[in-house]
Amino acid sequence: MAKYERSLCGDFDSLLRTLDREILSRSVSASFQDGSDFMMGNVRCAVRVYERYSAVGGNRLAANITLLGEGKNIALSVIASGGSQAMFFKINTFGESAFTEKIARIVEEWERQ
Repeated sequence: MAKYERSLCGDFDSLLRTLDREILSRSVSASFQDGSDFMMGNVRCAVRVYERYSAVGGNRLAANITLLGEGKNIALSVIASGGSQAMFFKINTFGESAFTEKIARIVEEWERQ
């Protein structure tokens, strides 16, 4: 499992659109699996699950993204999982780390805009 978390300042919808567009366009095998959106007062939460094939591991893995926003304050959590081929323990986490790092680069590029 690989994890990336950040506190950001900016437009919630812009970041969500950017993540969706860029995750799907930067990997031929990436797909959107499902998502949920919640609102409690002025606090928003978006949960997204993406999946892609890892050529290094020869398997599929998922990235779960949670965005929590209030005004311009955004909390982001990305957790990638799957991809291991072992039955009782993880022996190959390269794909998870690569997927998480790719999403981290998307976030950092968005932040520099």
